[in-house]
Order: sequence, then structure tokens, then C-alpha cells
Amino acid sequence: MNRVVHFEVASSNPERAAEFYKSVFHWQINKWDGPIEYWMVSTGDQKTPGIDGGMFRKTEEFSGTVNTVEVDDIDPYLEKVEQAGGTILQGKNAIPGIGYQAYCKDPDGTIFGIHQIDENAK
Repeated sequence: MNRVVHFEVASSNPERAAEFYKSVFHWQINKWDGPIEYWMVSTGDQKTPGIDGGMFRKTEEFSGTVNTVEVDDIDPYLEKVEQAGGTILQGKNAIPGIGYQAYCKDPDGTIFGIHQIDENAK
């Protein structure tokens, strides 16, 4: 079974949002040193139930919270999304050293991510 493994919060002001979530929930939030503007969110002890996430600057298309589901091979799942009536917003993109990410919409318009772990992604 494929599980939600990551969440993302879209914000018009990620720095302010980071301070808000740090203050309210005591989350650890740090700007990622990667090829895009992104903040990594740690919500707590890895030994307790829950997931970590990220934060990015809100765009017209991505303006809410996005949940990401981990899969073993992203390509067949992108096909399944379309076969089931969903749409691909952003196709398979490599996150170097981490894996592959894509973003889709379900038939109701809800955005979600699909992620395949692959340390060899380039």
C-alpha cells in the first residue's frame, strides 16, 4: 500500500509562515540548500507517528497544502492517474540524490504529489 509520506505548505511569505509554525508547534524549519526555493519542515521525533514536510512560495497553481504519496516506480502511477480521470500538473522531475517527484490533480481538482525514492536521480 502506498502511504502519504510528506506534506507541503504553500505560502506567500514562507519566512513568516516558518516563524508561525515554529512558534505554534515548535517545528524545526530550515531553508533548503537546493536548486529551488524550499524550506524543510521537521515536525518532531522520528520515533513517533507523523510525517515531515516542506514549505514553498505560493503560486497561482499551488496555493494550498499538498500531500505526497510514495510509490515504488513513478511512471506507472502517472499513467494510472490519467487512466482514472486525473491530470498531470508537473511530470516526473529529478531531485538530485533524493528521487523523482510529480504533481497531479484528482478528478475533483485536489493537487497531490507522487514521489519515488532513488538516490541515483539526476
